[in-house]
Parts: sequence; C-alpha cells; structure tokens
Amino acid sequence: LEMGPRGLALFFWAALSPACADVYFREQFLDGAKWKNRWINSQYKSDYGKFRLTAGKFYGNAVRDKGLQTTENSKFYAISSRFKPFNNKGRSLVIQYTVKHEQKIDCGGGYVKVFSSNLDQKNMSGDSQYYIMFGPDICGSETKKVHVILNYKSKPHPIKKQIRCKVDGFTHLYTLILRPDQTYEVKIDNEIVESGNLEDDWDFLPPRKINHPSAKKPKDWDDIPQIDDPNDVKPEDWDEPEYILDTSAEKPEDWDNATNGEWYPPMIKNPLYRGEWKPRKIDNPNYKGIWPYPQIENPNYSPDFNIYSYENISIIGLDLWQVRAGTIFDNFLITDNEEFAEDFGDQTWGETKDPEEKMNIKQTEEEKERERAKEEKKQKEPEKDKSK
Repeated sequence: LEMGPRGLALFFWAALSPACADVYFREQFLDGAKWKNRWINSQYKSDYGKFRLTAGKFYGNAVRDKGLQTTENSKFYAISSRFKPFNNKGRSLVIQYTVKHEQKIDCGGGYVKVFSSNLDQKNMSGDSQYYIMFGPDICGSETKKVHVILNYKSKPHPIKKQIRCKVDGFTHLYTLILRPDQTYEVKIDNEIVESGNLEDDWDFLPPRKINHPSAKKPKDWDDIPQIDDPNDVKPEDWDEPEYILDTSAEKPEDWDNATNGEWYPPMIKNPLYRGEWKPRKIDNPNYKGIWPYPQIENPNYSPDFNIYSYENISIIGLDLWQVRAGTIFDNFLITDNEEFAEDFGDQTWGETKDPEEKMNIKQTEEEKERERAKEEKKQKEPEKDKSK
C-alpha cells in the first residue's frame, strides 16, 4: 500500500494521538511546499538567510526526515509559525523538536523561541521579547550548551546549571518540560539530562534566607586552613641574585670607549636563582572551617507558585545566527502530555535515527573508496609516462 505525505501524516496521528493529550502545535513538514503557508519569514532585516525543505545528505526516511534547513553561511535567520493561543496554568508544558547539525556546526544556534500571541512575526528579531528560549548553542571549544532561558516579569532568566548539548552531525531530540509543581526536566534523545526546581535553578526570586545583618564572626574563629610551618628553615645557600654577569661575553673588537662608554659584560638570568624563599604550608591545627553565618528569613522574599505559567502562548520561532549553515529543524511539538511527547519522539526520531547513522556510515565508506581510487590513479600515471 503506497501512501503520499498527506496520507502518511493522517495515519501517523491516528495511530499515536491519545485522547488525553492537548497538542497545541506540531510540525513535521509532511505536505511538501505547503509549509510556506504556515511559516512566516521576518522582514526586520533585508538580508536574513533562507530556509529550504530537505532531509539532508543522509537520513533515515526520505519523507519523514524532511525539515527546515539553514542554507547560507554567516547569516541571521528569523522565521516563525503561529498556532491557536493557550495558557498552561494548571498543566504541564512540553516543548520538543529535533535538530541535525549535519554540517558539524562550528558556531551557531540550534534553539527555538516561544512567544506570546502579540508578536509581530514580520518584525521578529533578536530584540523581540520571548517567553522561552530552549535548545543547543555551539561556538568553538568553549560553548557547547543547551539554553533554557525563561521569561519572568518581562526579564529573561538563564538556567544556572550547565547542560551540554550533542555536538555530532546526527539528528537529536530536545525536550523541555515545565510542570505546575514548579519542577522541570530537560531531555536529550528521550533521556533526562537535567531536572530540578524552577525556583532553585533560576534567579527568579530573592533568596528565601539571608545572612543575619548584625551577626559577626567571633574573634577567636580561625578560618585559615593552612599556615606557614614554624619549624621550616631557609637553606643557607638559598639567597642568590636573580641576574649575574655573563662571564663568557667578550668585548666587541670595534667597541669605542670614547663613543660608547666603558664596556661591561651583559647581565643574564642566574640559573641558581630560586626566587623569594617561603616556608612550606602545613594544616592549621586551629582551623575551624568556614564560619556558618547565621541565617534569617528574607523579608523581601515572597513565593510565586506561577513561575511555570504563561498566558497566550501562540508562536514558535527560529531566531538564529550561524557561521556554517546546514542545520535541519523538524518534528516540532508543543503539548501538555509528557507521555505523548515521549511516544512522539520514539516514533519520529526514534524510528529513523539508526537508519540515518547507517546511511552516513555507508556514504563515508563510499567517499573513502573514491578517494583511494583517485590516489591509485595518480600513482599509476607516472608509471605510464616512464613506459613511453
């Protein structure tokens, strides 16, 4: 039974969609060029990079693995898609999508942004206020992290933990879960890589407790872990000058004392110089540790049980800079059901990741074989010339 992209999409969702899941947004690009009707390019800048629909150079399924790919090097990208507004008060919010840096990106973003319904999509830019920014960011050897930036009271707050992203050229599944109990999870390839409490892992609120303002460390409290060894003695031969005369130097034959002044040998670094002597360190027998500052309740702290919640969630966008283009974004999902999101990941990314890697291995082996054939051909050409 052959099935076109439209039929494939209907079959897929009939098999997967549970009655208990609210799916606010999903995008798999299974209907060809019609994606252009759903995704709006920003016109804030005239030279934004262009996206195209492709499964890339290697893939697990030629149809299901098609996604939006960045196509131009050293460009900003800005594109977004709108859906029916909703709020996540009293329910979980799950944001999920796949990223493939098949170009093995050297510097650029692979994250998504989620906006409220009042965003002007044609003027979306890096200055546009967003609710959530989530996903991988890579630049050189220093930056290889997953952003989780949450807007609270109109200010972006980055997560305080470091989450490492995937850096290979294969497709990976990124999932962010925010729950009504103020907990969260970050998953990569349906495996939890970070979790915790929103209040603990972001600086949304003042601390619950603060140091007592009138408390003072006792005068006899010793918090120095190591001290100089009182029994250590400086060696008698320690003191040596840092520089000495170069006794091997000779006065140049053309040296004129009347013109250049009296000649002196140059100074060189003394190989016996060991610097300033300092006694060795030993553990302080009176060390009591760091003084535990007395804590009191912070009068400026007030709990907020709605940090996780956003009103009029309505747009998902890609607002990126990439030095080397080629990243493919696919399998976007926004839902309130964690189980559904996990199943969706398993039946999209999960079913095509192994065939994708196999195709890549095959292509790599074929490329090596072509290079070997070229090299053998080059080596045979001089032999032909000698035989003439």
